[in-house]
Amino acid sequence: MKRQISLSLILALLVGCSPAVKYTGNPDITQDDLRHHIRYLASPELKGRRAGEEGNTEAAKYIAGEFASYGLKPLGPDNNYFQSFEFVSRIKMGEKNSLSITGPKGKKDYLLDKQFRPISITENATLTAPLVFAGYGITAKTDSVKYDDYAGLDVNKKIVIAMRYSPDTGKGALRFSRFTPMMEKALNAKDHGAAGIIFLTGPSGEEGANLISFDYEVTKSAGIAVMTLLWDEMDTLLQSMDKNVTEIRRSINSTLTPQSFELPGCTATLQTQTEKIYATSANIVGKIDGTDSLLKGQCVVLGAHMDHLGMGGQGSLVPDTVAVHPGADDNASGTAALLELAQYFSAHRGELKRTIVFTSFTGEEEGLLGSSYYVNHPLYPLDSTIAMINMDMIGRLRDSALLIDGMGTSPQWEMIVRGENRDSLFHLKLRPDGVGPSDHSSFYLKNIPVMFFFTNIHSDYHRPTDTWDKINYPGEQAVVQYVARIALDLVNMPTRPPFTKAATTAMSGDERMEVRVSLGVVPDFAEDTPGLKITGTRPGSAAEKAGLKGGDIIIKFGADDVKNIYDFTHDLGKYKPGDVVTIVVKRNGTEVSLQATLEARK
Repeated sequence: MKRQISLSLILALLVGCSPAVKYTGNPDITQDDLRHHIRYLASPELKGRRAGEEGNTEAAKYIAGEFASYGLKPLGPDNNYFQSFEFVSRIKMGEKNSLSITGPKGKKDYLLDKQFRPISITENATLTAPLVFAGYGITAKTDSVKYDDYAGLDVNKKIVIAMRYSPDTGKGALRFSRFTPMMEKALNAKDHGAAGIIFLTGPSGEEGANLISFDYEVTKSAGIAVMTLLWDEMDTLLQSMDKNVTEIRRSINSTLTPQSFELPGCTATLQTQTEKIYATSANIVGKIDGTDSLLKGQCVVLGAHMDHLGMGGQGSLVPDTVAVHPGADDNASGTAALLELAQYFSAHRGELKRTIVFTSFTGEEEGLLGSSYYVNHPLYPLDSTIAMINMDMIGRLRDSALLIDGMGTSPQWEMIVRGENRDSLFHLKLRPDGVGPSDHSSFYLKNIPVMFFFTNIHSDYHRPTDTWDKINYPGEQAVVQYVARIALDLVNMPTRPPFTKAATTAMSGDERMEVRVSLGVVPDFAEDTPGLKITGTRPGSAAEKAGLKGGDIIIKFGADDVKNIYDFTHDLGKYKPGDVVTIVVKRNGTEVSLQATLEARK
């Protein structure tokens, strides 16, 4: 039993204790207000606002306090602003992790965290098995590269030892990019029947010589035991065989020819144990009621996620750096915009025919957790939600270029966004996509028209350098004023905008890896369940044609079991366009078998 404490109650008690100096903002949308909000949300004190951590809680208190000061009505339970939920925040190392190897010179017990370490993608396992060396642990059979460390090698029910990275370290290494992640290599070993895999560090004095961090991946298992071992320990083991790992690597790299072999008389006994750590976080939700007797029962949702990456690690583009990731643009900028719009519309509430629901989502960086939870536990009826506007990274306007996704989700959208840009302040880049890497996707997959405002990626994205002083405040002010005009149009339009399925130009889900084919499913990252749960399918995709539906859990893809998204993506890479594959899904507790004809990745 886990001891659960209601974050809603804690936050409700603390809302009145604002963590920032009291600031009286301007009811208009101003640069000063935006700067004030962003500077606080991106401050070192909030430590990157990662969902489930203290900084995220402090940010939630701040946002709720602002909502209260603007007179927004709380939509959370118990008359507060917080919609809390529990999720798997990380994996921690358990107490039972051990490794010993018996070879020609006897048995050696290795020291945890000094000579070996489990990796968080490991399955919990206890086993004794023979050892085999499988080079880089890669099986690549694509048009651009033919290389297989497992060719002619029997690893069934054995433990594989493999090096990291790839056999080509020059420009050609890009050919191996989809085969080099440790999860991919672990799944490849599992495909070949291995019971476990041990990844070697780099040699002493080279990059990667230290034991691989336990926190390689947060919550998913590769399905076999996974460990890391120091390079020098492998060299010592091979001395009796007159072999040397450095020489083997040099030969593989120079010839691109695998050199895999069994280690005669060598067996490993290992145990791996990990534990899931659960955390609680909360969306912050308030509303301003509409005034029209016929339309006030309908709402427009304005949203932005308030979480970021904490002190780094998973999701960071410098994952080995432990430092505050401020997330000023991602997404203190969108959160500040949400607060400014709440204050602005509160001052103009008499002009609103429909209700506006303001939602600050948490857990976006963990996989749209907050917005997914909201649409599955709506605090305002989804059938009365006519549209959703999402703001994510709107603080770095450059060359007046503003990206807006979702234009294909209602036939009325393009006319509205172009009409409100009549002074041509922005160079609009309009895309039809309803599915994308932010919280609007969750609403689109519930058949709600969406708009997603975005000023594009930059060199500070997901790095500690995304700081408040780099925000283009005049640019963001213009964007928020533009969003306010569009939101007012939606709130006051005489009839509900029709919803349409949108074409897709952006990559999503299975297309993020270097695979040749696409199924076209949208993963549900919020669910901690065996298999791959999906929230929907892309219009016209192989998945839609095959009959897959939102809520389905893919448990088998062809001949392979699917335990998570990594299994699925790995399995997808085995196919070519035109292949017909049988997919087994769990639908409402019943297994359903479907046939899909895979399509070329676009």
